[in-house]
Amino acid sequence: MITAWECFHFATLELVRSTPIKQRLICAYRRHLAGLATEQLPIDIRDSFALIVRNLCGVQPLRGEDAVAASVRKMSNQEADDCAALIVELFGRMSRVHALGTRNSLVKLHSVGSSEPEAQPEDALPALIASN
Repeated sequence: MITAWECFHFATLELVRSTPIKQRLICAYRRHLAGLATEQLPIDIRDSFALIVRNLCGVQPLRGEDAVAASVRKMSNQEADDCAALIVELFGRMSRVHALGTRNSLVKLHSVGSSEPEAQPEDALPALIASN
């Protein structure tokens, strides 16, 4: 099962492609965020994610399009930029939570084999590598 962090990671990778911002935003949402349940998210980002969903699904579609296409079509380029920036911001916040969880798991594993866990810097984050 794909995690919420992975969904945001893939959505962020979608947002850095060379296509127009509105096209990137539609693809990021449809492919990676549309199926994400709010319950999968950390509590502190649920309201921001709900704002993204409202922005990307709030417009009544015309015949032959869905709510995402209609909502993004109605956005200005600045609004699309702001929505994309919010997705990236949430990915950053989730990455910090993800990194702390990973770090805590490693410290627990290390402490089983020794009497004292190895010190790790608080701000150490794993490197993210784009792959397609």
